[in-house]
Amino acid sequence: MMKKNVKNILMSGVGGQGILRASDILSMVAMESGLDVKKSEVHGMAQRGGCVTSHVRYGQKVYSPIARKGDVDILVSFEKLETLRYMDYMKPEGLVIINEREICPPSVNLGISDYPHDIVGTVSSIFSAVKVVDAGRLAKEAGDVRAENTILLGVLSAYLRLEVPLWLKVICESFPPKFVETNLEAFHLGRASQEQASQ
Repeated sequence: MMKKNVKNILMSGVGGQGILRASDILSMVAMESGLDVKKSEVHGMAQRGGCVTSHVRYGQKVYSPIARKGDVDILVSFEKLETLRYMDYMKPEGLVIINEREICPPSVNLGISDYPHDIVGTVSSIFSAVKVVDAGRLAKEAGDVRAENTILLGVLSAYLRLEVPLWLKVICESFPPKFVETNLEAFHLGRASQEQASQ
């Protein structure tokens, strides 16, 4: 019974994409909502370019910081290829949010392997709920290409029962003052992209 009340979010990508800050913000929003939160992070070998994942689990009571395979409600993939690595964590009815960003791993750059083609098609053949986001384009629109992570938080927020004012409060507290306005705009653009898509 308790397990059903726990929301499992998995964020995946590569170093330098702001995944850890995004997971921190999500965790704080859930905490501000009065929920129990557990978070776990796995850093890649390199500061930039290595795989990075973060599990965020929240509910009335959460006992473990890591979701088991088959238990994740929402996978937020900051980089397209990373989606494939973590599909086995998803519930069959789960939601997959895919950023269109492609960052070639070392094996591709060295010519050892090819970057997979039609990743979105592969994922869509397995899961019925797949949302593809051009976070790079939206971040530019917001005024800072580095705001892709906040764009993706805005997208994610459209599928969570966490109040928008709490998101805005935590975003304001999570960035230096000179970056707050841009990240608030990025959040709104990400969220609006899903609200428009559902109309």
